[in-house]
Amino acid sequence: MIRFDTRSISIFIAAVATSVACVGALHLAYSAEPQSPVALRASSLTPIAAPAVLRAADGHYWADAAIEGQSMRMLVDTGASLVTLSRRDARKLGVIPHDSDFSQTLATAAGPVRAAPVVLRDIAIAGVQMKNVEAVIVDRDLPAPLLGMSFLGRLSAFEARPDGIVLKG
Repeated sequence: MIRFDTRSISIFIAAVATSVACVGALHLAYSAEPQSPVALRASSLTPIAAPAVLRAADGHYWADAAIEGQSMRMLVDTGASLVTLSRRDARKLGVIPHDSDFSQTLATAAGPVRAAPVVLRDIAIAGVQMKNVEAVIVDRDLPAPLLGMSFLGRLSAFEARPDGIVLKG
């Protein structure tokens, strides 16, 4: 025996009305005059006027940094908690850690790695300069040094856009 109460009926009617409204909205959206993707993209982007790290052809955001006065190309990595350097990168900056300095173990996508914590006196990128930035030197080769959240998180804001990352000091 099927039993209907007023509450069940009102919920069913509300669900049907919502479905009909969604179908109507989708019909209107897809029956409108299509715009070319190029026109949409051009109209939705405004030129970058603030300090920015531009997107490279490989799809990554590469920052030309000055660390401790030395130039270094870094991969912007919002998934990295800290600015991360390899031993080779650190040597370029004149920082040579001893084996005993590798006092931490970091969990990375490639597995655990020993790390030596350091504080970098100065990092400048796209006109934005930070003093005393926490970083680590890892006991592993890296394809590139990583610009992590210990720098990015100290900005007042940053905005990732298709053409670049706008830095707001």
